[in-house]
Amino acid sequence: MDKKIEFTVDWLKALAKNAGATGLLVGVSGGVDSALTAFLIKKAFPDHSLGVILPCDSNPQDREDALTVVKAAKLKHVEIDLTPTFRTLSQTVRQELENQDEWNGEKERLSLANLKARLRMSTLYLLAQNYNYLVVGTDNAAEWHLGYFTKYGDGGVDCVPLANLTKGEVRRWAAYVGVPEHIINKAPTAGLWPGQTDEEEMGTTYEMVDRYLEGKEIPEKDRQIIERLHKRSAHKRQMPPKPPVFK
Repeated sequence: MDKKIEFTVDWLKALAKNAGATGLLVGVSGGVDSALTAFLIKKAFPDHSLGVILPCDSNPQDREDALTVVKAAKLKHVEIDLTPTFRTLSQTVRQELENQDEWNGEKERLSLANLKARLRMSTLYLLAQNYNYLVVGTDNAAEWHLGYFTKYGDGGVDCVPLANLTKGEVRRWAAYVGVPEHIINKAPTAGLWPGQTDEEEMGTTYEMVDRYLEGKEIPEKDRQIIERLHKRSAHKRQMPPKPPVFK
């Protein structure tokens, strides 16, 4: 594991150097993936790394967990509350569409949840340009394969150092580098709405996705869900398409 972590840290250093960046930053949510990423960027750039805590109409416990992470990692951090911005923008858009009788209430919960992720992305890049840092993503192999991230939200990053790690591997790495145990064992959630959990939304478990990615047998129901989500989210893992050259 030492060699794997060292390899990843060296990769992050080289990536930043090749981009002309002087450091790295990550949005710290209070979950295990961003916690591990926080520890990795601290190892890569001890004096030029930054954790960013971005409450956005969020569960207060997530903020407390994020503070626990940056303290444990000894990572410099900033906190920017996006709640007023989120509420102003969402209410402005909703009011305008309601005036035209075109607001789709059935789409409201997910569209507002994705807005939170996209506001966070914009804020991370504002900070990244200020510091000349790269924005480091936190998606693991399961999330990357399923497309379980918001396009141009938490998927809008410069690199994804955990994208080859299963959720189980993320937890093992996190324990090894010193992420607090209660963060490692916390139920995975994107904090999209109160009570939301990743596995409930996905319709399968990280254990099943990990087993699938490792080539192991899993129930047919889970296999169908995983393959459907992977196919449906293909556009998230690609650059925007362009038409063929007209001749």
